[in-house]
Amino acid sequence: MSEQPAEGVGSLFFELAGDLRLSMLARLGEKDYRLSQLASELDATMQEAHRNMTRLIESGLVAKGREGELVLTSYGRTVVSLIPSYDFLYKNREFFADHSLGDLPVKFVQRLGAFRGCETVHGVMAILQRWKALYSESGEFIKEIMAQVPLDLIETISGRVEKGVKFSYIFSANAVVPKGRTQLLQKVGWRNLISKGMVERRMLADVKVMAIFNEKQGCVMFPNLKGEPDLNVMFYGETPEFLEWCSDFFDYQWKIAGPFDEGRLKHEV
Repeated sequence: MSEQPAEGVGSLFFELAGDLRLSMLARLGEKDYRLSQLASELDATMQEAHRNMTRLIESGLVAKGREGELVLTSYGRTVVSLIPSYDFLYKNREFFADHSLGDLPVKFVQRLGAFRGCETVHGVMAILQRWKALYSESGEFIKEIMAQVPLDLIETISGRVEKGVKFSYIFSANAVVPKGRTQLLQKVGWRNLISKGMVERRMLADVKVMAIFNEKQGCVMFPNLKGEPDLNVMFYGETPEFLEWCSDFFDYQWKIAGPFDEGRLKHEV
């Protein structure tokens, strides 16, 4: 039988290994509790609750308040804030067995807990339908980071832009654009929309993690292990935390992206 690590981060993970202790920490992340209340809500005996709470207190994650209530310490609250990221990765461990996080900066990896409430959408057709709905339902803006060009959705996007929705996008310089794109952009007056400031665009040498979002909903796609875009699986979310993650990631990429250069795009032959 394994023994508890005496020190280091292994000791912390050992304390987080119990389901009851994790549940206690999660509840205390919402509000302070008395032990009897906590035991009742978690359907645990007082003996179980006391034993597990003693360990959390001894580990420095929880402390007793002035009135005897249980509260997370500053250290405990910080640890609890990181648990959702591990929870998301654990629940999607099969997905990440054949997908990577691409070139995602560490500061965004550390915030993957924002994905915890996301829906996983499977299949190219289902994903394209979600994209179309996202474009159609936008009321203020659409922002996206793309490595591939969905030709069928250009008119949907331009229609929203003509209604006053601002469209900002980042393209991969090695994106392969489908036949007819140039003619379609001319048809919808794309250059005119750009000159009016309703469409703004930039370019990255390569895009591995793709994202599309508006003020209400968003989606993110991670690459396969070769670093190639995968349009078969997508994480879709509507929570404020997820949309903030998308917005911050877009802003980060926008700052490091260069001017848009149509001549660098590859066209289908």
